[in-house]
Amino acid sequence: MKKSKAIVSTSIDMVVPFYDLDPMRIVWHGNYVKYIEDARCALLNKIGYNYNAMEESGFMWPIVDMRLKYVASAVFGSRIRIHASLVEFEMRIKIDYRIECLDTDKVLTKAYTIQVAMDLHTQELQFESPSIFIDKVMAYVE
Repeated sequence: MKKSKAIVSTSIDMVVPFYDLDPMRIVWHGNYVKYIEDARCALLNKIGYNYNAMEESGFMWPIVDMRLKYVASAVFGSRIRIHASLVEFEMRIKIDYRIECLDTDKVLTKAYTIQVAMDLHTQELQFESPSIFIDKVMAYVE
């Protein structure tokens, strides 16, 4: 996955819980999506445009593309850090993610998501990000 320059970044830490494991005693692959969602929420909170603010502004932002590359496995009790970096925002939201194990310093997963704005009332996709979102990002980076 090509690394893009981060506009805004954040990270969250967690300890892998037992209930996220599969029968092979590693984190079930689908749970990584949950982990990046938690990091995406932290990133959106950081710029002041979380999912509640999106809805209040009249837009939804469905994910239209997601890519995960599994590099190594997380195991029960591992301390992991999930990094989220906003790398595109003018036409769509693209967020890059990296999950690393704090105990071993290994990268576990690399990912990205792409979201596009959709008018909440008409259900029409927008060809550019609404000005309210652009203003939130620009206010944060300036």
